[in-house]
Amino acid sequence: MTPLIRWPWVRRLLIALVVLGLGGGLFTYESFFREAPAPYFESDEDHFLFGSVGTEAAEGVPYWIWLVLPRLFPDLLSGPGGYASLGVLAKPGYEMPVGLSRVTIGFPRVGINCAMCHAASVRLRPDDVPTIVAAAPSHQTAPQAYLRFLMEAAADPRFTAGNILGEIAKNHRLSFAERLLYRVAIIPGTRRALLRLREESAWMHGRTEWGRGRIDPFNPVKFRMLRQPVDDTIGNSDMVPLWNFSAHTGYAYHWDGLNTDLREVVMSSAIGDGANMTWVDRDYARWDATDRRERSSLRRVMDYISGLRPPKYPFPIDERLAGDGAAVFSRECAACHAPAGARFGQVVPVSDVGTDRHRLDMWTKGSAAAYNAYAAGREWAFSRFRTTEGYVAVSLDGLWLRGPYLHNGSVPSLADLLEPPDKRPARFWRGNDLIDPNRVGFVSEGDEAQRAGTLYDTSLPGNSNAGHSYGTVLPSEQKRALLEYLKTL
Repeated sequence: MTPLIRWPWVRRLLIALVVLGLGGGLFTYESFFREAPAPYFESDEDHFLFGSVGTEAAEGVPYWIWLVLPRLFPDLLSGPGGYASLGVLAKPGYEMPVGLSRVTIGFPRVGINCAMCHAASVRLRPDDVPTIVAAAPSHQTAPQAYLRFLMEAAADPRFTAGNILGEIAKNHRLSFAERLLYRVAIIPGTRRALLRLREESAWMHGRTEWGRGRIDPFNPVKFRMLRQPVDDTIGNSDMVPLWNFSAHTGYAYHWDGLNTDLREVVMSSAIGDGANMTWVDRDYARWDATDRRERSSLRRVMDYISGLRPPKYPFPIDERLAGDGAAVFSRECAACHAPAGARFGQVVPVSDVGTDRHRLDMWTKGSAAAYNAYAAGREWAFSRFRTTEGYVAVSLDGLWLRGPYLHNGSVPSLADLLEPPDKRPARFWRGNDLIDPNRVGFVSEGDEAQRAGTLYDTSLPGNSNAGHSYGTVLPSEQKRALLEYLKTL
């Protein structure tokens, strides 16, 4: 009879355990995994600047932690102003800075998007308020410094639950349950993740710094995502503009033309920034959606940059001189840089162009094969990654807004680019947003340039300003005419 007496208690206990398990599972799901819809932006430009490309789940930083880190660790930044000291831009009326998105996945998280590397700050005169130009090269941002700030903050003994929760309380009142979660799980978990990223990024030590407006876009992909052996290559590159791709059919993408399909480039860029396969699967399923609000985020980015035209040169142009320059351009430059040119958008052998080959050597055959195999079996699988032996003869749309020049950003102005390499500046400052209308580029010398920028030294590996000697032997009057014409592009 004993089992019959005890059975109701066992049953109640089992029911209680099931209820507790379900409740705990629901609590865990709501607290850590429930994904709210990403904020929707009516404007395609706003979507590009602030929208999500899926990086929050795997690589996102908890919003409230991200918000207070500059206040807790100002000594780890390059100057006052929080994230702005790293060249991160802000646009009045928007909660998040340009290039950063906020999505709730259990708790609010911050991820990067395309505009971190493809939005520029520009001033025409010293007293001007900066203008943000979407899809322009982010010459002022320092993405390596941004990552290092997060990683070094996590390695600092001040990165504690008590310090962070105390600082969060100055901005936002967390509930008791939220404070408990942050104390025992979210803050320690964030610290572990950033320390793991710090360990995985140790390959950066001893290599030439990226500095402002540059990034090594593929070594992180090679080593962290594609699991390629860590080598000693340097892939430091200038940011590229994302304009008018619909007019560039057959164009090779990235500086070395490592892919020829715009969809693959857009999708792989999001993956390289931290989007996981689950998010990409979901986004690709909406690739052809006709409902605007249901459209794929990455398809929306691709359509936006396909039709976007660069801003026109904002200063007066000497039309007669520019007309003379057009003839010089047709003779000296059009074969590579005019849409009808034989080499336009194609890979020019590095033996011809003569520029620094470090970026080219970084992208190995094994890396290309690994990326093509990365999403095998999925609808959106890649197949166009390749290696080349040169650099792309790029379109010159919006050339006035694309300094410094060459694939590694080693020449500060177009006037300098028309000089032989030994006459080009050996050291200059990158990151200032004041346009130089005379030499065409950004002001790269003087106190303001030094305050706003990072020093670029052409003697360092990957930083050579050699090559691209086209136009360097022209008479001075033809150089002036050509420079005037280049302003019109």
